[in-house]
Amino acid sequence: MLDHVFLSVSDIDRSVAFYTTVLAPIGVTTRLDYDGKDGPPGHPDLKGFGAHGRMSFWLRQGVVDSRAAHIGFLARSEAAVNEAYAAAMASGGSNNGEPGFRLHYDPRYYAANVLDPDGYSLEFVYKSWQV
Repeated sequence: MLDHVFLSVSDIDRSVAFYTTVLAPIGVTTRLDYDGKDGPPGHPDLKGFGAHGRMSFWLRQGVVDSRAAHIGFLARSEAAVNEAYAAAMASGGSNNGEPGFRLHYDPRYYAANVLDPDGYSLEFVYKSWQV
């Protein structure tokens, strides 16, 4: 199980706005800014996102390689997948797979795929057997 992920983005303010809007429908509503000078030498400034007392998804200003990551975000329902997808489309994301069942994985695997403003592949996924 992962504890946290850092994602380098080209425009930190744009990405914070995008992810703040897009992650809210799946319950990721806590934000935290970390000043890199409080860490070891060379630690980047971070913009964090989390829920339930955990910060697990972090953005940092840096070099983007959109092929370097595919991030799947857990949703608690098909409706939450649909809402996250709609939020992404309204906030500058690009369609990379409309909401629906992904039968090639499992008949109960419901997901939507988008590209964020830097081209990173995001998936909002609801797996009814894992809730």
